[in-house]
Amino acid sequence: MAAGVRFAVVGNPGNRRVTLFADAVRAAGLPGPRVVPWTDVLRRGGARFAPGEIVRVDSPGEDPEVDRMLRGAAEPTRVEGSARWYAGFTAALRGLRGGVRLDDPDEVSVLFDKRRCHAVLDAAGVPVPFSPTSGPGGSPVRGWDDVRTLMRTHRMARLFVKPAHGSSASGVLAVEAGGGRIRATTSVEVTADGRLYNSLKLRRYEDERDVAAIVDALAPDGLHLERWVPKASQQGRATDFRVVVVAGRATHAVVRTSRSPLTNLHLGGRRGDLDAARAAVVAAGGRWSDVLEVCERAAACFPRTLCVGVDLLPAVGWRRTVVGEVNAFGDLLPGLTGLPGSGAEGLDTYGAQVAAVLRGPARPDVPWSTAQAPSSLPGHPAGTQPGAPRAPARPV
Repeated sequence: MAAGVRFAVVGNPGNRRVTLFADAVRAAGLPGPRVVPWTDVLRRGGARFAPGEIVRVDSPGEDPEVDRMLRGAAEPTRVEGSARWYAGFTAALRGLRGGVRLDDPDEVSVLFDKRRCHAVLDAAGVPVPFSPTSGPGGSPVRGWDDVRTLMRTHRMARLFVKPAHGSSASGVLAVEAGGGRIRATTSVEVTADGRLYNSLKLRRYEDERDVAAIVDALAPDGLHLERWVPKASQQGRATDFRVVVVAGRATHAVVRTSRSPLTNLHLGGRRGDLDAARAAVVAAGGRWSDVLEVCERAAACFPRTLCVGVDLLPAVGWRRTVVGEVNAFGDLLPGLTGLPGSGAEGLDTYGAQVAAVLRGPARPDVPWSTAQAPSSLPGHPAGTQPGAPRAPARPV
């Protein structure tokens, strides 16, 4: 398949993901990909590609001008405006024409709506945290009063409040209730005039009025609530995994550890010891292959998307895991090569994706995955809804 293969990337020129993917393409002996800037796509209302061109869509949110065009805010560090960002982003995806797409627009639109993504995973039997806001029957969240009501109704003394269309922990609050008090840990910084900004410094709000003000400001963009699953620890630090799945197979994994509830590496999280985590799973009576299989089941809900990053949460004791999120652009793990036995040994996440494309699809009706073809779920036409429903998993 290598002969005559040409790649194109919809992305921000100079972005690290774009650069690393271009390096992987050239390392495979192919001409460097054509980069179509997100700014051009947004200004023109789309882009057209040659019939045989392999098209990878990259994150649009790491360029201030692109973020301003999508969010409508002059300041790219603002938290508010994620619903407008989502509407502009999904419209831009629908404006891409031609080529062979590595990212399915319908699936990516689900991946960027935490409520819909959670519902798809749950319907497919993938273990997920309990959520009262998931799916078409989910409870609406119009503000802090609704959050408080749902906390009481479902006995959620600890939960995560997440913008439905957020990424990189933007606007996420880890909320704890006890002793008549409320505490929230978040990267949100509130200015004197009430505007919300992303910060690289985690903050703790212990006045319920402050927490309510943040939630009330974020609610118009849509909120998703999840029960807080206490995580296993490594050297006294809360621990989870980011697992990259390429063409249906878990190829790369990194351990993330933190002294806070948020393990994101850009918020002070650190890479942990994967060998130690694997040993902890085995010592608890589990199998590492089963851990990876959960991630592959999550990715199988999105069979027309070549690569996803799965956030996997090991519960205290390492005996069970749940999927926190599935990320459309979760492959930026610099310096990490493939897991033993994954078929991606010696390759970074981008090299693994290029190799998967050159191998070709496993099935003619499912472009990049060995997963079952998608079936219809409520709210989506047959053949467009990600996920193959199975018996629902028990919420945790």
